[in-house]
Amino acid sequence: MHYYLDPKSPEVSKDASIFFRKTKFGTDLNIESKRIVNQFEEFKISLSAISKLADLNIERTLPVFTIDQNPSTVARHIRKYLYPEFNTTPKEFLRNLITIFAENNILVLEFVEAHNKKEKVNIDGFFLNPNVIVLKRQQSSFRREIFTLIHELGHYLINEEEIEQLDIANLANNKISSIERWCNDFAYHFLCDELDKEFEKIDIANESNDYHFDLITRISRNTHLSKIALFTRLLFQNKISQRNYDAIKSDFEEQFRKRQEEKIIQKELDKIAGKKNEGFTPKPMNSPLLISTIQAAFYEGVINECDVCKTLKISPDKLEKYLQ
Repeated sequence: MHYYLDPKSPEVSKDASIFFRKTKFGTDLNIESKRIVNQFEEFKISLSAISKLADLNIERTLPVFTIDQNPSTVARHIRKYLYPEFNTTPKEFLRNLITIFAENNILVLEFVEAHNKKEKVNIDGFFLNPNVIVLKRQQSSFRREIFTLIHELGHYLINEEEIEQLDIANLANNKISSIERWCNDFAYHFLCDELDKEFEKIDIANESNDYHFDLITRISRNTHLSKIALFTRLLFQNKISQRNYDAIKSDFEEQFRKRQEEKIIQKELDKIAGKKNEGFTPKPMNSPLLISTIQAAFYEGVINECDVCKTLKISPDKLEKYLQ
């Protein structure tokens, strides 16, 4: 679809693919990941052409920063423009972030993997110049997706493209690049803000103080930073031993494994009881910037109703909602 939407002739250039612009990435990409990146690169080029034909301005509105600048200072500054009203539900907070990013001409796109796909992507997100951030839908944790989004926002702010799989343990890894360290620190301060003052007051976390679990839980709930991300930051600050950290991490992983097993068992029980299978693949969130671009393109006659449905992944009966 994107090939036919693009009014330009096919090109092979640095503008056409990140794989021409960069040769090394933070993750050793598998075939499926490369396919997804190419898919969104083509989509980005198509949208850019459509925007020009529809006379839309999607130029960058925020300044470019450098990793020589303090990530905490940059985070405090950027929060004034990109931090939405806080919502205690992670999914809705993510939606609010995507909306306010759109207001600042940053296009956030999601992709959702089918649960029965043979080869899974080994990436969580990526940033494509000039203004596109792509996220993998994290069914297990919207907090992880939120952190990925803000990490990729860091890449956008310093204008450094990247494709990567984010490992929370890397928050405490001194071997990662200075760019990745900057983006991790920026994401932490953007989400934590004033609660960092409470976090910094934490002394050594051990069994005698229950690893400050109540405080960590409260900070997690009020920032959408995951508890394991906060414990990992304590490890980075030498406020928890490696042995205690590994024990906590293993406990979180075991809890997650049990929850997944319970979901599988419940699905089997529902099948036996004749209940409909609710395990369908969810639809990705549509950025308001994507919707407005497609609407303008339709009104200008650049695309037709079928193209609108395919691009926004909606059924024809929902078309009127988007083209009023």
